[in-house]
Amino acid sequence: MATAVMQQTGSRRLENLFFSGMALLILASMLLGFARSYFLAGMWRAPLPSAIVHVHGAVFSSWILLLIAQISLVSARQVKWHRRLGMLGAGLATAMVVLGIMAATDSLARGFSPPGSRMDAATFFAFPFVQVAIFAVLIGAAFRARRDPATHKRLMLIATIAVLGPAINRWPFAVMKRVPLTTAGVLLMLILLLVGFDISTRRKIHRATLWGGLTVMVSQLLLFPIGHSAIWHRFAGWSVRVWTGL
Repeated sequence: MATAVMQQTGSRRLENLFFSGMALLILASMLLGFARSYFLAGMWRAPLPSAIVHVHGAVFSSWILLLIAQISLVSARQVKWHRRLGMLGAGLATAMVVLGIMAATDSLARGFSPPGSRMDAATFFAFPFVQVAIFAVLIGAAFRARRDPATHKRLMLIATIAVLGPAINRWPFAVMKRVPLTTAGVLLMLILLLVGFDISTRRKIHRATLWGGLTVMVSQLLLFPIGHSAIWHRFAGWSVRVWTGL
C-alpha cells in the first residue's frame, strides 16, 4: 500500500515537472522569437505596424504567462484557484482567437509577407489564419474536457504549441530561413516531447496527444496548399474588402 502511494506521488511529481518544463520551454520560444522586435524594443513603445498588433502581442504574452500560472497552481495542488483562473483563461482564449484573426487580416490589408518567403500576402494570410483556427478548435476541446485533467492539460499545451509558429519563425538563426519547414520541425519536436513523456509514463500515447498532435502537424503540412489555392485567394480578397470597409 505504501509503495503504491509512493509510486503515485512520484508519478505526479514527474508529471508536474514535465508540464512545468514544457510551459517554460514555450515561454523561452516566445521570448527568443519576439525579443528584438517586441520585448527589448519596449513592448508598447515597439515600432509595430498597428495598434491591433500591439494588443495581439500583449494578449498572446498574457496567455503564455497564464499557462505557466495554471500549471504551477496544479503542481501546488491549488485546484480551486486553477478553476477560478480558468474563467479568465476562457476569456483570454477567445480574445486570442479574435485578435489573431484581426491581426492576420490587418497584415493582409497592408500587403505583408515575410521577407524572402517568396509568398504574396494572400498566400501568407493562410498561415496565421489556419494556426489560429487550430488553436480555437483545440482550446474548445480542452475546455470541454476540463473534468478530465490528463486530456485537458495535453490539449491546452498542444493548442499553445499550435500558435508558436510566428515566434519560432523569428528565431535569430540562419537555419530558420535556409531550411524549408524548419518551423514545422520545431513544432514536431515539441509535440514529440509530449509523446515521449506519454510512452515513458503510460506505456502508450494518450489519445489527446495523438489527435491533438496530428491536428497540428497535418495543418502545418496543408498551409502551403491552402495558401496557394484559388478559393483561398478569393477568401483573402473578401477579407480585405470587409476589413477596409469597417
